[in-house]
Amino acid sequence: MTDGHHEPAEDVDGVLGALADPMRRRILDLLAARGEATATTLAGALPVSRQAVVKHLTVLDAAGLVSGRRAGREVRYAVRPAALDATARWMTVLAGEWDRRLDRLRRTAEAAERDAT
Repeated sequence: MTDGHHEPAEDVDGVLGALADPMRRRILDLLAARGEATATTLAGALPVSRQAVVKHLTVLDAAGLVSGRRAGREVRYAVRPAALDATARWMTVLAGEWDRRLDRLRRTAEAAERDAT
């Protein structure tokens, strides 16, 4: 459930799950640098097979991080920044909430220390 400040949990979970794998992060980096690439092109730049790249691209696509478009017999993949942007917004809100909690805890500890002296 969203309240305008939080992204749907399943979307964030999918993005974080996809980004947990270092090879998928490398694939995203390559796509970001190249703009667009096929699984074959990506496999040529990575120490994994084309089939492995396709499996990683499927996970990235399901998380909304990449999209593929058919160009003749090939599928060309590109980064979709919206899912990353949504996850970054969620992380910013989460960090702000933790900062507020830690600040309250700090103030409480300082007050207790003043009261003890």
